[in-house]
Amino acid sequence: MALIKHAQPVVTRSKLVLEVASELVTRADKPWRQAMLYLRDQGAGDWSARLFASDTPSGIEAVAKGEADLAIINPSAPLTVAYRGNPPYKEPQPLRIITVIPSYDQFMFAVKVDTELSCLEEVGEKRVPLKLSLRGQPDHSIHFVLDHVLQAVGFSLDDLRSWGGEVHYHAGMPNADKRIGGVRRGEMNALCDEAVSVWTDLAVDAGMRILPLREETVRKLEAMGYRRGMTAKSDFPFMEQDVLTIDFSGWPVFCHEQTSDDLVTAICEGLEARRDRIPWQGEGPLPLEVMCKDTPEGPFDVPLHPAAERFWRERGYLR
Repeated sequence: MALIKHAQPVVTRSKLVLEVASELVTRADKPWRQAMLYLRDQGAGDWSARLFASDTPSGIEAVAKGEADLAIINPSAPLTVAYRGNPPYKEPQPLRIITVIPSYDQFMFAVKVDTELSCLEEVGEKRVPLKLSLRGQPDHSIHFVLDHVLQAVGFSLDDLRSWGGEVHYHAGMPNADKRIGGVRRGEMNALCDEAVSVWTDLAVDAGMRILPLREETVRKLEAMGYRRGMTAKSDFPFMEQDVLTIDFSGWPVFCHEQTSDDLVTAICEGLEARRDRIPWQGEGPLPLEVMCKDTPEGPFDVPLHPAAERFWRERGYLR
């Protein structure tokens, strides 16, 4: 009888947990969409690698404090704000990028046409009592970005409430029934979110106008770490015009500036080895050749970790 070559028991146990977790995060009947993974040598007291599949600014704090070795955020802008030490951060955060997954998007604020607003700044200037729908997830990056945008235009959500406006937090994407459906039913007359490809046409069809930002507002935000964006009429022909806004692109995978070269290199090797198993918003395997350089879909405004830069260059992805 032939001997069966067994995997090491510790490998079997870890692979079982990882493969089951991989299946569970994709199941429609389960709400589990994020993961925190801890890795260590068998029997070791400390966990050697802590990988946080986050998408919110909470990942920035976890990495900066040493609670996670790797995190992900959507979009790139909050990471840049943190790296530069702009509010809400009191000092520059010690962060470095490993790679950026491409995801082109924009910040968008839409109102019913009958509000007669032509830009976001006019909401405060005219004290318009909007009924605004926002993403119900309290730690979503849209709230981080919106707070900065409103500071730049000169009013806050509390100001909006003070002159009779309403702020409603609804579960789901902007195309959800309580959100764009609420606009159609007259329950809401303003909606702010990202994912412009999901709801721009729906907003226009519901009688909404996409509000631009004034140039001086965009310059204030650029000074903080944001990039200007443009929601183009060529992409959404039913819009009235191009709309100047703030970019919401990129999913940076990042680490602490002092993360070891060995761990960063191992992460890069893992991305390369499993690139065909990791879904993204495009077709085919992860496009590593564009994930290590600045692109509109993947902004790079925080430096690469030296070990990541070395890996991508040695493998020919970065020249």
